[in-house]
Parts: sequence; structure tokens; C-alpha cells
Amino acid sequence: MRDVLERLVEWWSAGESVAVGTVVATFESAPRPPGAVMLVGPGGEAVGSVSGGCVEGAVYQLGEEILDSGEPTLQRYGVSDESAFAVGLTCGGIIDIFVERVDRTSYPWLGEVAADITAGRPVAVATVVAHPDPTRMGRRLVVRPLPNGQPEGQASVDSAGPALSPDGGASVGAVGSLGSARADDAVADDARGLLAAGRTETLEYGPDGQRQGEGMRVFVSSYAPVPRMLVFGAIDFAAAVAKLGGFLGYRVTVCDARGVFATASRFPSADEVIVDWPHRYLAAEAAAGRIDGRTVICVLTHDPKFDVPLLEVALRLPELAYIGAMGSRRTHDDRVKRLREAGLTDAEIGRLASPIGLDLGARTPEETAVSIAAEIIALHWGGAGTRLTTQPGPIHH
Repeated sequence: MRDVLERLVEWWSAGESVAVGTVVATFESAPRPPGAVMLVGPGGEAVGSVSGGCVEGAVYQLGEEILDSGEPTLQRYGVSDESAFAVGLTCGGIIDIFVERVDRTSYPWLGEVAADITAGRPVAVATVVAHPDPTRMGRRLVVRPLPNGQPEGQASVDSAGPALSPDGGASVGAVGSLGSARADDAVADDARGLLAAGRTETLEYGPDGQRQGEGMRVFVSSYAPVPRMLVFGAIDFAAAVAKLGGFLGYRVTVCDARGVFATASRFPSADEVIVDWPHRYLAAEAAAGRIDGRTVICVLTHDPKFDVPLLEVALRLPELAYIGAMGSRRTHDDRVKRLREAGLTDAEIGRLASPIGLDLGARTPEETAVSIAAEIIALHWGGAGTRLTTQPGPIHH
């Protein structure tokens, strides 16, 4: 959605109707992930992609029909469907695409949601994509984190629209409705869990939001702040890692205590360059709540006076997606010895990826950055890091 949001809001703000096709579920070798969006604009303009070219033509035609009818629909494309090859889905995958008409009446909160996404404020949008009652299709609930201290299960649902906080932004809580208070409460709680984890997926409930049941499918699209990559050590390898980190969608910070090296001109791809002792900076960021389970840390200093105190902090943080440290085998052994002397347990040290990266035979900073990125991706998705040509079975985990 992020890649088409600006164009969607332009049409919405102008009072136009737009057909929005969203990938809500994928199976096997699907070309695009859940959340991928294609727009069919009021003048017939197509924006975005739901399959990398496989079924765009069929979705475009369906979007034009829904612009006229206003009736949302869930359409499956896949090899089990006789029409799959006719529309071009030859990759062997299956995708469910929900197509709906979006305008100021059907989605009055789009402006507030777009403002949250642009400002990096967490927000989730839950949409009914399947239900025995066709009038519930397309019903929407916009969910934000609860205020501190408010217990789960007490979502502030206001079907009339979002209340505004004193500073003018949309309030936390939930606005809109999926058709019943029971469904709203259940989905709001689950949507907050997905939002905290930065996950987008389809959930299934009974027709009235029963936890045990089926019939109502709700697609929850989470717009969490961009995940962070913290690169410690202002060296040439860090510049390459920062560039690749930005390409992968991370907000990249480069940190080093040496101000002569930690400069914005040396790291133009980084979102920010910080001059501070690495362990002090990381501890402050964690205390401020700016570190979460999607954060990756790359320690490239291979200098014990920097990396050992830093790793003492990092390895004791409860939730980090990845902690990697550069260095030779000898450096690694010395580092582990120092960490044990500092009181870290074998379980804590076991979280460390050291030497950093996958065995690609990398030599240059750019090649090493690819090696590090490959390890981060493999750990995130459960990949083995081996050549696909030697492996049987599906290519996606």
C-alpha cells in the first residue's frame, strides 16, 4: 500500500472513486506478498501491482466492474483455477485478491490513516474480505495502539469517525466497525498484536467474531514504523551495509564514537549518523522504546573497547531480530571470552551471529554487505542459505 498511497489519497481527496485490489493471502510461489495493492483510477489509470504482471489484466477488468457496481469481491487466482493460465498466473502459486471501491463515503478515515503512515505512527486497518452476510463485506476497522494502562479488550470503537487529540492527530483506539461490537473487540485485540509484530495477514473468525469458528475472514494490514538497522563502526564496510540496508527497507543509523569518521558525507545512504559511544547510544535507544523485535544490529568495529560493551547491552535486550559482529575467527574467540568474563551466559552469546554474514566468498565491502544482508533475510524467513538449484520443493518458506 505504501507505494500507491500518495496517488490513492490524491484521488480520494478530490472526491473520486478508486478500485483497490489488495493481495490478502498467498499460497506456494506467489509473486507478491499480502498487502500488495493495485489501483484502477477514475480515468482508467492503473497504479501498482498485485502479481508482478501475472494477473494485472484480470484485476484491472474486475476493478472497472466494481467501480460501476460498488460491490466488493474476493477473487482467487491460481493453478487450481481453470482460468489461472488464461490470466497469466504461471508461477504455480495461488493468490487471493480483494477488490473494493474506495471513496470518501466508503473510507472516510483514509486521510487520517495516510497521515499516520507518513508520520511513522503505528496503525492497522482491518477489512472484512469474506462473510456469509454480503452486507458485511468491505466493513472496516482502523486500529491504533491503546493508551498506556488501558487493558486489552476495551477498544474505543466509534463508528462515526475518529476523535481528534489536542494536537490535531487521530486519536488512539479504533474507529469504524466490522458489523458488531463482539467482532470489533476481537479483531481490534488481534490487530494490535499484529501491529506490534509488524505483521500483515488474514485472520478467520465465526460470523460474529467468535474466536472458534469460521465464515468471517478479516484482512489486517499493519503499518508499523519502518524497522531499524543500527550499524556500529564508521568504516568503509559500514557505508556498503547502510546502502543495502536502506534498499531492504530499513531506517539506517550509523553510530561511532569517533566524530572525525562518523560524518554524513561519508555515509550518504544512512538516515542518520550519530557520534556517541555505541553501548551508550544503544542503551539510550532501548530505554526510550525505539528498539523492537524487528531491529537488526551490525557491529563492524572489530575493536574490543567498542564492541564488547556494545554487545553486552545488545545481547541482553529481550527482543532483537539480529545481532551480527564482524571479525576473524581469532577476533570472534577473543570476543566470546571477553563476553563470558563480563557475565554473559552461553544462551545470550548464542544469539550472536559472528563472524557476521553468510559464506559467499565475499571480499569487497559491497560483497560483504550482500553477505550480511543475505544472513538477515535467511534468519527472518527461515532460509538455509543454500543454492536453490540444489534444493527440492518450494522456493518460498
